[in-house]
Amino acid sequence: MEIKNVVVAGAGVLGSQIAFQAARCGYQVKVWNRHVDRAQHRLAAIKDTFIKDMDATASDYDQAMANIVSISSDLAQTVADADLVIESVSESVEIKKAFYAELCPLLPEKTIITSNSSTFVPSELVGFTDRPDRFAHLHFANHIWKHNVAEIVGNPQTDPAVIDALVAFARSIKMVPVVLKKEQHGYIMNALLVPFLNAAMVLWANGVADPHTIDKDWMLSNGAPLGPFMIQDIVGLRTTYAVVANQYEQTKSEQFKKIMDKLKPMIDAGHTGVEAGQGFYHYPDSEFKQADFFK
Repeated sequence: MEIKNVVVAGAGVLGSQIAFQAARCGYQVKVWNRHVDRAQHRLAAIKDTFIKDMDATASDYDQAMANIVSISSDLAQTVADADLVIESVSESVEIKKAFYAELCPLLPEKTIITSNSSTFVPSELVGFTDRPDRFAHLHFANHIWKHNVAEIVGNPQTDPAVIDALVAFARSIKMVPVVLKKEQHGYIMNALLVPFLNAAMVLWANGVADPHTIDKDWMLSNGAPLGPFMIQDIVGLRTTYAVVANQYEQTKSEQFKKIMDKLKPMIDAGHTGVEAGQGFYHYPDSEFKQADFFK
């Protein structure tokens, strides 16, 4: 199974990074997004972070972008010759179900479908597709070029040759492939990270301390480069809200409801994190960059 033509469906914070990284490594990449201007904005916003993270140049960024051959809202045209589709639409089962219903009839028989979701595991989404043997999850970390892990998870019907092809693809885009032996919500990365972020948000939702104080304590106590609320701002609060809402639906825990009630006014006000210029902090001149933050 040879992968040449890559489609990234959904150019959010991580989807745009996945598209850029594949293009950076020589793949001809097409990006599908319902709002083309938003996809263009997110890909442009990658430039400064990529250059800083990788000690790269503007030319390096431009060379990668040259391999993104289209950014379109026309799904049929975008996926017409896809070898691999990486779905990175919103973390909502209803949105994903509707997307797969639209996607699958348009695909060539050869196409492998993957989801970047870790909120949902493959067995929860595979039933929305028409090719269980060619469906798996391919999950990446934020700042993909720097935190270069690719978690690969099949469903019980996934063809082993598909897993092998995804391992080879991950390596070809400078990732370290991690193949899980069985499904686990959050896989490895988020099975460890999400409870940590939840614990911080419970402290905030219960009025124990404000987000800046919680971050400050964690960073000073553990020598950590980021606090949990700084991480949330990078992830984006819409994604955080979707994850917490899913946890609430599964557990009906009042703690998750409290967190949702705290997040919703921020999201309604447009304070959704780094990309919006404000979340728990203001950007680009964040409070934690000030000399007195840790005093």
